[in-house]
Amino acid sequence: MSERFDLIVRGATVVDGSRAPRYRADVGVRGDRIAAIGSLDGNRAAVDIDASGKVVSPGFIDAHTHDDRLMLSAPEMAPKASQGVTTVVAGNCGVSLAPLVLGDRAVPPPLDLIGDTSWYRFASFKSYVEQLESSPAATNAALLVGHTTMRVVAMSDLDRSATKNEIEQMQAMVREALDAGAIGVSTGLYYEPARAAPTEEVIEVCRPLTGRKALYCTHMRDEGDHVTDSLEETFRIGRELRVPVVVSHHKVVGLPNHGRSKETLSLIAARMASQSIGLDCYPYCASSTILSWERTLVATKVLVTWSTPHPEFGGMDLEDVAAKMGIDKRQAVLRLLPAGAIYFSLDEADVQRVLSFEHTMVGSDGLPHDAAPHPRLWGTFPRVLGHYSRGLGLFPLETAVYKMTGLSASTFGLKDRGVLQQGAFADLCVFDAATIDEAASFARPIQPARGIEAVIVNGAITWRDGKPTGARPGRVLRRDVG
Repeated sequence: MSERFDLIVRGATVVDGSRAPRYRADVGVRGDRIAAIGSLDGNRAAVDIDASGKVVSPGFIDAHTHDDRLMLSAPEMAPKASQGVTTVVAGNCGVSLAPLVLGDRAVPPPLDLIGDTSWYRFASFKSYVEQLESSPAATNAALLVGHTTMRVVAMSDLDRSATKNEIEQMQAMVREALDAGAIGVSTGLYYEPARAAPTEEVIEVCRPLTGRKALYCTHMRDEGDHVTDSLEETFRIGRELRVPVVVSHHKVVGLPNHGRSKETLSLIAARMASQSIGLDCYPYCASSTILSWERTLVATKVLVTWSTPHPEFGGMDLEDVAAKMGIDKRQAVLRLLPAGAIYFSLDEADVQRVLSFEHTMVGSDGLPHDAAPHPRLWGTFPRVLGHYSRGLGLFPLETAVYKMTGLSASTFGLKDRGVLQQGAFADLCVFDAATIDEAASFARPIQPARGIEAVIVNGAITWRDGKPTGARPGRVLRRDVG
C-alpha cells in the first residue's frame, strides 16, 4: 500500500552518524521527523531528492561557533548551510550576545568579535532566545551563556577577581539563562577581560550548573607552554561542580609546544576515566581571534582579518601592512587596533592527532563578521570529509560523520539529533563523497563548499543547487540528558 511523505531522499548511501557501516536506502520524511528508512519505491512525496550515488547523513553539528549575531543579521546562515551544518553551538569562549546592554559604551575585546555596541541590546538571555524563536534562522542553535559577557555586566573593573556580590549577580544571570534554554556556561580565560578571574571565581559563578546537568565549556587559560596546567584547571572545575566539561578547539600553540598533543591527549584520556570530558577542534594549522602584539609572538605568519581604523588592510600579511605603513610590526599592530588576525602557530601532526582522537568533535570556530575570515568559517566540515578522510585516509567516512553528528549530539545532550534513524528529527545532509571538499582558502575565504547537494533542517530544505532556499526552520535546542 502506497504511503505519502512530505519528502523522500531516494537511492542514497546512508551514513547514520553512529559509526555503523554505510548501507543503501531511501529516507522518508513527514513533518519534522524521519518517518521511514528502507525501500520506498511506489511511495509518493511532495518533494523528491534523487540521491543516487550520493550519501545522506545527519546534518552536521558545529560544536564551536560564534554565530550568536549571525543568526539574527544573516539568518539564511549561508556559511554554515553551504557546508551541511544544521545545528550550531553558539556563545563560546565566554562571549555571548546576551545578557548585556552596552548602551553607548564601547565593546571590550573579544566581545567585538561578534558585534558592535548596537548588537549588545538584550538585557536578559530570555529576550535573546525569544528573538531567535520569533525570527528563526536556517539552522538550529544550542546556546551557551558567556562568563566574559556576564563579567562586563557585573563588574566595573575587569582586571581583578569578582567580589561576593558580583559573583552572586553572575550566578543569577546563569540561572536566568538556564531557565531560558541555555545548555551551559562558556569561559574565555585566555582573554584579557577574564584573565583576572581565578579558578574559584569560575567555580562559584558556575554553581547553578550543578543541579541542572548543564555544561561547562572553555577556551582555556593557556594553550601553549602551560597547556597541561590549564587542562587540569578545567578538569578541577568539572569535578567540583560535578558537571561535564568541553575543552574548546583543543590545540597546542607555538613552536616549542609542537608535538605536545601526545601529552595532552594522554592526559585527557586518563581523566575521562573518572569524569565527563568532551573536546572539539578545527582542521587547520592556523587560529583566528583579536589582534594583539603578544599573540603574534608565537606565530610564524599573521594575516589581518579586519581593522576598524584601517579596513583596507583586511586579508593582508602583517609584514606587508607594516612595510606599507613604513613602520615596524609592533607599531603596525597598535595602529590597526581594534582588529582581528589569523595566526599560523600550529603543527600539522598535532592537528591530525587531535582530530583523529576518538572523542574529538568537529567545530569551525569561524568568525562570521570578519572582513577576510579564516577559511574554517566556510570550509571546516567538507575539509574533514574531503581532505582528511578521503584524501589522507585519517579515518573512514563513517568516523568522520560521527565526529560531526552523533558524537556532538551526545556530548551536548541534543536528543534525537545527530543520528539518521526513524523517529529522529529530519536534519539531513546529502553530499557527494567523491567530490566533497572545502573551496574556501586563506586567499579566497568566502567560498561555498564543493559536493553539498542538499541540506534539510527539521524537514525543510535550507540549501539546494548551491544556494539558500530562504527556508528558516531553525529552533533553539535545549539540553536533554534523560
